[in-house]
Formats: sequence, C-alpha cells, structure tokens
Amino acid sequence: MAKKSVEVQVFDSDFALLLRESVTYEIKMESRPKSKFRTFVFVCVLLAVTGIVYFGYFCPDQVCALSSRETAWSEWTFRTPIQDNLGKPLQTHSEPLSSKLSNPGLSYDDVLNENFQFDMKAHDVMVFLHIQKTGGTSFGRHLVRDLDLERPCTCQRKRKRCYCFRPNRKEIWLFSRYSTGWKCGLHADWTELTSCVDSELDKNEGDKVKRRYFYITLLREPISRYLSEFRHVQRGATWRNSRHWCGGHVATREELPLCYKGDSWKGVTLDQFAACPYNLAANRQTRMLADLALVGCYNMSYMSPVERDRVMLASAKKNLASMAFFGLTEYQKIAQYVFEETFNLRFAVPFEQHNATVSSVTLSMIRQDQLETIRRLNDLDLELYSFAKALMFQRFDRLKSKDPLFKERFAHLGELPGRQSDSFDWDQVIYDDNNITQK
Repeated sequence: MAKKSVEVQVFDSDFALLLRESVTYEIKMESRPKSKFRTFVFVCVLLAVTGIVYFGYFCPDQVCALSSRETAWSEWTFRTPIQDNLGKPLQTHSEPLSSKLSNPGLSYDDVLNENFQFDMKAHDVMVFLHIQKTGGTSFGRHLVRDLDLERPCTCQRKRKRCYCFRPNRKEIWLFSRYSTGWKCGLHADWTELTSCVDSELDKNEGDKVKRRYFYITLLREPISRYLSEFRHVQRGATWRNSRHWCGGHVATREELPLCYKGDSWKGVTLDQFAACPYNLAANRQTRMLADLALVGCYNMSYMSPVERDRVMLASAKKNLASMAFFGLTEYQKIAQYVFEETFNLRFAVPFEQHNATVSSVTLSMIRQDQLETIRRLNDLDLELYSFAKALMFQRFDRLKSKDPLFKERFAHLGELPGRQSDSFDWDQVIYDDNNITQK
C-alpha cells in the first residue's frame, strides 16, 4: 500500500548552508570561471525549489500523495482550535485511498447553521459505533426501546432485533446492533462503518439515496474498560467473528495473530492477557475511532510504532470531534441530556449510573505493577479519554447555556407525562447460540 502523504520541509538554514558550501567550493575551483559556477549553483537551487513546489502542490495524490495533512493531525491536540460537530452530520466517509462526501447534497450553509437538526422524516441516519465494554449494550437498548417517537421501534421477542422505521415511510433511521444487526461486521469500527454503511443501506432499501449520517458513540475510562474486557474474555468471549476490514480486505492472520489456541481464551490470567502483543483490548477505543487507512491498516511495518501511535491518536480525536454525539459511561445523566438536546428527542426512562462494576472489583484486587502495565498499554486511550471528557463538558455547557429551563429539565430527565417504559424484558430474549462471542 502506498503511503498517503510524504512531508517535505525546507528551511532557510538549509539554503544558507548550501550557498556557503558553494562559495567555498567556488574558491577552490580556480580553473573555472566564477560566473559559470555561480550560474550552475543558481540553476541547481532553482531546480530544487521548483521540484519541491511541484511535488508538494501539483503532483496528483494518487501518484505522490504529498500533503501536510498528517503533520497537522499528528500534532493535533485539544489546545488546537477545532470545529466541533455537535449535532451535525458527518461530512466525509473515509476510503483506503481517498475520501468522498457522504452527503453530496448537503450545503456548507447547512453545516454552519446552528439550528440544524436531525430530521427523521428526511434521509438522516443515526449510526451507532459500539465499542466493546463501554455500556453500549444498554445504550443500544435505550435507542430502540425508550425513545419517545412518533413511530416507535417494534422489537421481536425471539430475536434481538427491532425495526426502527421513519414516521412517513418504511426506511430505517437508526443503524445499530439492535436495529440492523452487525451489517458492517461485529463491533465495526470507524474505518469499517464509514466505508460500509452507505452501501449496506442502499442494498437494504433497494435504491441509492443521498443521506446524512450522524455518528454517535460511547467512551469509558480506559483502565475500567480494559479490565472489564479482560473479565469478559476470561469468561469465554472472543469476538472472533469481527472482520477488521480495512484497505479493501479483511485483516490476515499474519497481521492479527490470535492470542490463544482453541475456541477461546477462557480462564486467562491478567498477566497473560496483558502480555499478548496482538491483544486488541489495548488502546481499543483509539483504534476503533481512528481512520486506520492513515496508518496502513493492520500492517505494522507501514510506519514506525511511534508515528503510528501519533497519527492514530490524532485521527481518533478528530473523528470524535466530528461526531454529532458521544457520551461517557461515567457521566450517564450528562450523556442523556446532551443526546436529548442535540437530537431534540426524549427518553422515557432516566439512564442509570452503575458505579459498582465488575471492573471496579477487579481493580481493587490487582497489584500495583499490573496497574502500571495496564496504564502503559492504554496510554493512547487515556489521552483520548481526557480529550473526550473536556470536549463533552464543553458541549454540555454550550447546550445548557441555551436552555432557560435547564434546572428543571436536568432534574426530570426520563420523565415524560403519560408515558411509561413497557415491560419488555431483554433478559428473556432468546439469544443466539454464539452470543457470548458477540457481546
């Protein structure tokens, strides 16, 4: 795979050094006329500058792929001014070698309009990027069961599937595990979803439609999330049906070797879990939010590990900020308020905050050296979470400053007059035989 970009930097000091060396060389070349040598040096410098300018700005991306984009992304931090995409559709869907507009019919004025809203009756689609062990299962159930909708989703009791159609026609407005299934792969990440959702909906609806996509996700404190995944794998989960699609193909076994032999890693110890270099639990949130095409997908020889981490983290931050909504597992009430205000939708139940979790119990039992190892393995996720937390509270402050009834609204989230959540019991749903590999 050809690299997307190559950075070329030319400094004034480089030219100064070149000229000084040229002068020294000129003095030694007494046998040649000075004027001819000066002309030669001038022509060389001119050709070098012309070449840099040409390759930097005019050479086709498919041939040279020369731009400063990755430099900007690798240095991207929360201190850098960003365009927060709160409540707005995702503008581009990434592909292995290029990017395309996911919404060709959407004007720039629409994007800048602060009153822009999710329109369920048009062609807007909400896409839920479900990262393992972030509370996404509960949130996904809220989306299909507890929203106060003109046309509620209808769920089948013998299948973990609901039909979420638009009020005015039989088209889906929600792309998620419980509404469409794992159409783009089990726990599909940013790279998979952005290259898959549009074509899957075209196939499902039998027509090509210009849609607007509103991406949403949940993040969780990285240490707790990692320990929760460890306990889940220890009980027998594998997610072995995940595709890891990137660059036009599924990741090979050479690129992603298994950490275990047999059907599962059941009974694994924490030290064994952390020792496997191919374990995708480490920095999972950063990887799943980044555009992996920028780092050569799962080809670890594409760039150095340090540069790979820098670009991947910067891409994850950028993509997170481009999402219409994201919440943090540790702040359920704020997440509910931000979602409702962003999409002008209301939940019929309040989100529950579970502070006592399996991971918290596990955390209290591990050794200090194990904790340090987990922190090191999840250093990108820790930085991403810090960024996400700051951005989420910025969004929260921005929304509540516009809400004259904020105190009343926030105190009564999930309370709708005349509406009660039905008694549909998800725990009684008949699970697929391979359910433990797909949670």
